[in-house]
Amino acid sequence: MAGWPKRSGWLLGALLALVAMAGCGAKRAAPAAPAQPPAPALIVLLPDPETHVTGHIRVGNEFGSIDLTTPRASVRTTASAAPGPAVTLTDEEVTRLFGAALAALPPSPRHFTLQFKFESDALTDTSAALVPDILAAVKALPVPEVMIVGHTDTMGDRKSNVALGLKRATAVRSILEQAGLSPTLVEVTSHGEADLLVKTPDNTPEPRNRRVEITVR
Repeated sequence: MAGWPKRSGWLLGALLALVAMAGCGAKRAAPAAPAQPPAPALIVLLPDPETHVTGHIRVGNEFGSIDLTTPRASVRTTASAAPGPAVTLTDEEVTRLFGAALAALPPSPRHFTLQFKFESDALTDTSAALVPDILAAVKALPVPEVMIVGHTDTMGDRKSNVALGLKRATAVRSILEQAGLSPTLVEVTSHGEADLLVKTPDNTPEPRNRRVEITVR
């Protein structure tokens, strides 16, 4: 009997578990509601609004699939047949069917790339000419956000290139602020040589990698 108190907790737990199991066993699970078949849908492939490049999509179900690769290519889907056939809509049809939905979407982010002179934070003449376009993109948004990321080529060591990338990003921020952009809208960072636009070996001068990428959204 000396062991009884030590086991009582286990027994009590076991009894309670049996009662609970008996209670559960008396109940019947509610039958699951039958899954509703997917509603018929019209899927349309549109070009990217900024680059005007049209990608591709594959639309499929258990009966088959079809690829859409051209602007305004469309396909209807149902729960009982393979998608298809593909039909190209006119611009007027896209506007009539999706104009309200497209108008309600937030503006797509704008992307700009500015190049720098060798081993400096001075913009090339071509890139300096893009500053008004960046400001116009910012002012076109009611609540804009601007992300500036500095990059370098692989000349020099990695630590120094992180600092140089940040120096370039900060220089661009100063240019935009002097042109009227609020500092509270801008975020600045540097990737140094870690995100090369053109892959090169170490210690390779590459003008296209000496850049700042700006995203306006």
